Amino acid sequence: MQEEEITTQTAPAETKKLYPYQQAAVDNIFSKLIALPPNSNLLFQLPTGGGKTIIFAEIAHRYITQYNKKVLILTHRIELSKQTSDVLGEKGIRNTVINSSVKQLPKEDPHDCYTALVETLNNRLQENDKFLEGIGLVIVDEAHYNSFRKIFHHFEDINILGVTATPLSSNKKLPLRDTYTDIIIGENISSLIDAGYLCDATTYSYDVNLSSLRIGSTGEFTVGSSELLYSSAMMQSKLIDAYEEVGFNTKTLIFNSGILSSRSVCEMFKKKNYPCKHLDSTFTDRERAEVLDWFRNTPNGILTSVSILTTGFDEPGVETIMLNRATKSLTLYHQMIGRGSRVLPHKKKFKIVDLGNNARRFGLWQLPIDWKHVFIAPHLYLENRYKDEWDFEMEHDYEMPEEIKQRFLSSSMEAFIVKDRYAACLRRGLKPHAVLEESLEDHFLRIRDNSADLEEAFELFHLLQEESKYRIRQFCKCINATDNYADWQFQTYTSKLRRKIISWFAAVEQ
Repeated sequence: MQEEEITTQTAPAETKKLYPYQQAAVDNIFSKLIALPPNSNLLFQLPTGGGKTIIFAEIAHRYITQYNKKVLILTHRIELSKQTSDVLGEKGIRNTVINSSVKQLPKEDPHDCYTALVETLNNRLQENDKFLEGIGLVIVDEAHYNSFRKIFHHFEDINILGVTATPLSSNKKLPLRDTYTDIIIGENISSLIDAGYLCDATTYSYDVNLSSLRIGSTGEFTVGSSELLYSSAMMQSKLIDAYEEVGFNTKTLIFNSGILSSRSVCEMFKKKNYPCKHLDSTFTDRERAEVLDWFRNTPNGILTSVSILTTGFDEPGVETIMLNRATKSLTLYHQMIGRGSRVLPHKKKFKIVDLGNNARRFGLWQLPIDWKHVFIAPHLYLENRYKDEWDFEMEHDYEMPEEIKQRFLSSSMEAFIVKDRYAACLRRGLKPHAVLEESLEDHFLRIRDNSADLEEAFELFHLLQEESKYRIRQFCKCINATDNYADWQFQTYTSKLRRKIISWFAAVEQ
């Protein structure tokens, strides 16, 4: 079999000098790494923009030099593999990328370091467990992704160094502490800002009613429910208003949850004659390169995308980050914002526009996080964060669109706060479901007082569906009920309200 031609990435070892905090991290990591017994792995945390690639490339160089063994670096995206290979080459490390075109390695392989896509390497090792030999150290980039674990058994008795900005596993059932023995915490975001290594940011939060969002099996908001919300005219209008208020005439990156909403955003900005392009994973490499080149060279360009630019993308000129989505992922939250944190001579600050209540869920991007606690007890950390979000949504009533409010001018618009009503019922010794009876009566009276006949009453009935659904969800949070129970209760509620409306107008006609 003819061996593939493998391109070696190397260059004169005239490298950039590490910043003091990076050098300190290298020394700390290396001393702990070489002291670890076999099958003991180490995790390193450093914020996005802190230079994780530069740090682990220096560790690879030091390891190869000191132990004369090879290093394997694992990534989950081809862009990261190429970027890592470039950095290794700058350090004079003979390295190559193991991609889909590499079926086998030369018998007399000159490389000291390999950068491999986890899926590609897994396939090669499945076909031939001797595909890669002589490895002394494995380094895992973006170690929070659970996909890397599938090939760790091929490297028994070899230490693994994982690096990540957010030490939270992508799979809640498989926490990182089950894979890594210990964690080293690098500089935090605020200290990197103070030292001038990262830009500071101002967050502009726009309250959004997320009651229509659904949570999927992964614990994240579903794409389908997010698309419905963020493609709506109301949210599109809120996005463009936020851009004009905060990000006008700046290089802006917009993150969306799905292709439909991202394309809608792009069309909306174009109609306003703003320079905007859309990018998603369906684009070819050439199309993607063209879009990114346009964005890089357009000072006030607006790029709206779906997930693809959260890692492996670096455009320091980004001045405004718009989160046109909600996420339950702390990792994704930091990855999206991190795209705007790069420092330039003329850029020391950037703006964050939050249209998903994300800052309320996770806190401001700059605020310190006890990553040691996150690593040791991820479930406790996440439960506390979600409780914060729960409390926020419990305290705020459904925001009725202005055009719907205009249909109920003949009745009181007093706020119906489910949490307060629930507490009042308990104080009065009533059963919790009395809250739903009060809500039902409130909705019935508003329909009755604002409709001239049964046809108009049912029109108003349908206009109140979202508010009814929101109230029931709040009630189910109070009693700690399941989503299935909430769906059943909503059907029961609407059936009762429908019958009450019919009975009233039947009595009026008599």
